[in-house]
Amino acid sequence: MNPSSLSFRYELEKKEPRTSDGGTTRGASVKEFPASVGIAGVSMRLQPGSMRELHWHANAAEWAYVISGTVRTTIIHPDGRSYTDNFEPGDVWYFPKGYGHSIQATGTEECHFILIFDNGNFSEDHTFSVTDFVSSMPPEIVAQNLGLSLEEVAELPQKEVYFAAGVVPDELSVNAAARPEESDIELTSLHRYPLHSQQPRIIPGGGLQRLVTRKEFPISTTMAGSILELQPGALREMHWHPNADEWQYFISGQAEMSVFLAEGVSVTEQFNAGDVGYVPMGAGHYIKNTGDTVCKVLIGFNNGTYESIDISEWLAGNPKDVVITNFGLKEGEIEEFPEKKIFIKPGK
Repeated sequence: MNPSSLSFRYELEKKEPRTSDGGTTRGASVKEFPASVGIAGVSMRLQPGSMRELHWHANAAEWAYVISGTVRTTIIHPDGRSYTDNFEPGDVWYFPKGYGHSIQATGTEECHFILIFDNGNFSEDHTFSVTDFVSSMPPEIVAQNLGLSLEEVAELPQKEVYFAAGVVPDELSVNAAARPEESDIELTSLHRYPLHSQQPRIIPGGGLQRLVTRKEFPISTTMAGSILELQPGALREMHWHPNADEWQYFISGQAEMSVFLAEGVSVTEQFNAGDVGYVPMGAGHYIKNTGDTVCKVLIGFNNGTYESIDISEWLAGNPKDVVITNFGLKEGEIEEFPEKKIFIKPGK
């Protein structure tokens, strides 16, 4: 396929959702979004009490960011340990490939979160769900395994449930456990990282970045993520990531991005809230806020270690005569180049 014919934008929130029992999901794998070969994503919404049933992903780890509402997750590890965590807007979770888990909305309003997977071939339609597993096995095996009679097995779901409508967890839930002493409270847990509570990297007049990698969130070995906020007219400067593909979900605002694919080929796209963007590993790109409000972007990487090479820092790190010769600069022009990393350039 000709790289210049690829689109690096997908209108995810305009896709017809999968809907049932208090939940909706919209997904973008490489099937729907051909450029996105290394990462897939899902926008999921759950009504209070509704659950994305117990399931696992055989071919991808799951990294998530909560946009609105509250949600509870459960996860089982191969050593038998299980974990339950509660999430609010701005929180992140990570589940290793193959670990069984569930997701349930816990508040009084709809919960919206974005799931990012470190495999472009991931598909929500080919996830392994517990009801699908059980209903696909011989009834006598299920009866023996779960200690049920055949009559009771016949009353179980006979196909995949996917979304299960329920009630918001009450005082019988683990949510109701006694609050620990203040000295024992930790913001992070094994599977939860409160990204919004992090002190951001701020560029006055330009914007900010919050970043979480395996350094801050050790279990997230295969994925890193960030929230980028750009002021009107601001530019996340030209750069590339040598170790990871980049997947973007535009939470708010408008933006432009060009992706440089070498040999004179670049593709420029315009983004609105609800759109998804993608940048292949090593491809040069920028993101510019083209609107009159803050542009907020969720960014996921399929590597737990974050690496970026920004063009301002690269050029500033060379002897001036190297840059002069490379660009054929006239006398004095080199003095106009940045002398250090810009990261975000404020708009004029």
